[in-house]
Amino acid sequence: MIDVLVIGAGPAGLTLAVDLARRGIRHRIIDPGIGAGSRGKGLQPRTLEVFDDLGVAGAILEAGALYPAIRAYAGADVVWEGRMSEPKTPSADVPYPNVLMVPQWRTEQILRDRLTELGGEVERGELVSFTQDAGGVTATLADGTTIRAAYLVGTDGGRSVVRKNLGIDFAGETREEERMLIGDVRTADLDREHWHTWADMRTQTLRIGLVPLPGTEDFQFTAPLQPGEKPDLALATYQKTLEEGTGRTDIRLTELTWSSIYRVNIRMAERFRDGRVFIAGDAAHVHSPAGGQGLNTGVQDAYNLGWKLATVIKGGPAALLDTYEEERLPVAAGVLGISTKLYEKAVEGQADAHQRGEETQQLLLAYPDSSLSDGPLGGTRAPDAVLHDRTGARVRLHDLLRGPHTTLLAFGTPVNIEHPDVRVVAIGESGDHTDPGGQARAAYAGSALVLIRPDGYVACTGDATAIRTHLARLTRAA
Repeated sequence: MIDVLVIGAGPAGLTLAVDLARRGIRHRIIDPGIGAGSRGKGLQPRTLEVFDDLGVAGAILEAGALYPAIRAYAGADVVWEGRMSEPKTPSADVPYPNVLMVPQWRTEQILRDRLTELGGEVERGELVSFTQDAGGVTATLADGTTIRAAYLVGTDGGRSVVRKNLGIDFAGETREEERMLIGDVRTADLDREHWHTWADMRTQTLRIGLVPLPGTEDFQFTAPLQPGEKPDLALATYQKTLEEGTGRTDIRLTELTWSSIYRVNIRMAERFRDGRVFIAGDAAHVHSPAGGQGLNTGVQDAYNLGWKLATVIKGGPAALLDTYEEERLPVAAGVLGISTKLYEKAVEGQADAHQRGEETQQLLLAYPDSSLSDGPLGGTRAPDAVLHDRTGARVRLHDLLRGPHTTLLAFGTPVNIEHPDVRVVAIGESGDHTDPGGQARAAYAGSALVLIRPDGYVACTGDATAIRTHLARLTRAA
């Protein structure tokens, strides 16, 4: 019997598997092996912080690039240029301030490589059914194999077998009339410094989009389909669509490496848990592509669930698992509202529909109403800060948070707390680290003691008694 069975190896499932592996949790991750193509290509700042913690930020940054400037054409003439958002410089509290473009297949490959480093692997297989009882879950695969696990997590996409087997309602809508031809194509006839678009300037609706995918020779191709249109997913179809949408024949597509038809789905599950079974990512919520929220929200689901599963499996309070749905369902609902609003702006042809602000970066998402959050900062993202160690070397606070542990920041306050799951970081006076200019303490509202969860959110601020009480809710017994 294993601890956790993960069904689906997209970004959410892989994030969960990596987190479980680094925590020493016995798990298996099963996937049918369907290629993702470029699909969800935008990684938000908060997701980059998660990937930093999981040890893949370097590879992700090397594979990706900032979103290019958008160039709009009328035929061959450039009629407008602009950006979704202006590039920002990293700051003391936000190390990754910009959205990064990385093809989804590459993000998945990097996470798979990290999982391999940690001793795990993605297994080929397809879930057919499962049953659960008081002691665990028994899953049956298409080849007849059965797997017994203490918990099962479905990260198996919008058509989730796990969600359907649980009978969880997936409320929302599928806009069949708003479908899009999408694919990864190659051409030598466009520069790779711009996102090339052709649109109906009167209604400001897209006809053709070609964005260069960093680290590849591909462009992601997008074009809306007419109601009832059922195109053959062949290179010739993309070429014909390109010529009709641009009025040009001088752009030749030479290769099609991935193809699909995208249907606008806006749906969310009525609950994210049923006993010993959980759902996350697209299995729990699907978004329009506007704002780049879907993949990122799924990664955050997995990041929230991973440490809680590990803690309970190692003997921590079972009530921790109740907080996964408590925290993530309202966040997912809010994010779904953001992506839907941005999509509606694009459909309506609003002039600022291409612009993106802080609301899409997921740095402001928080759990202030969670039962795990206490104090004025409870549930908020733990900001980064610049510290110095005793040798004077520069250290980032997020470097000290990195890892599977809970962190206690002690600002100039002696504290006698020893716990196998807690790292105490003493800052100021005789501590191990100094806080130049008091930037870190200011970021934490001058609190003397700050308890930070393994997923980088503030759990509690207060005195030592409050911290010890809260630790009993977050960790296994000392």
